[in-house]
Amino acid sequence: MPRWYDGPLAAFDTETTGVDVESDRIVSAALVVQDGPGTQPRAEQWLVDPGVPVPDAARAVHGLSDAYLRQHGRRPGPVVEELARALGAQAAAGIPLVIMNAPFDLTLLDRELRRHRGTTLAAHLVRAPLYVIDPRVLDKHLDRYRKGRRTLSDLCAHYGVPLTDAHDAAADAAASLALVRAVGLRFEGRVGAMPPAELHTRQAVWHAAQARGLQTWFSRNGTDESVDPAWPLRREPVPVPVPDEPAA
Repeated sequence: MPRWYDGPLAAFDTETTGVDVESDRIVSAALVVQDGPGTQPRAEQWLVDPGVPVPDAARAVHGLSDAYLRQHGRRPGPVVEELARALGAQAAAGIPLVIMNAPFDLTLLDRELRRHRGTTLAAHLVRAPLYVIDPRVLDKHLDRYRKGRRTLSDLCAHYGVPLTDAHDAAADAAASLALVRAVGLRFEGRVGAMPPAELHTRQAVWHAAQARGLQTWFSRNGTDESVDPAWPLRREPVPVPVPDEPAA
């Protein structure tokens, strides 16, 4: 029986102005598609002029400056529309989408669509559901007691997957794709036979449990931080009520 990690996979990654999905912006993105292990992946890349300054901390990570993005980037509206359509096309073709820490990239894209297009990511996925494979969720569930961090670089090192040009969207997407194939192969007996739809559903459950565990840890250590259990897309932000103006 064919295993999901031996078939076609696509991978998506973004580089951004920061880590707040509600306010930060996409500055670059990549979609990498591979027909099977050992075949040549095909990459499509986008550069965005976000219309806001790129903070020094973000520029130090991905190396994309305001001047470079103004010269080579495109307006965000058309780009995020193209990204959503590209992901929708993968869903329609039945190709699972690999995203490292999916709630970050997918939620950020959803918020950018709302900001620049007045629409949502879900509106571009009406033809077929998007089945996501998140190497971070998989590894945390399948090897939950292993010590150490689980960033893309850490996971690639642990599973023996090459990662060059880290924090380049195309390089990170390609590495994430190779990583889930390695995870699937290593844990073939536990997840290899799952259809992508079932694997997607299981990851949502696993992520929720992981989020609850992290929330408990934060509470025990006096950290005032909230962990969203939703996966692969975070919940919509709750509008803050605007107080009534006092009567004149």
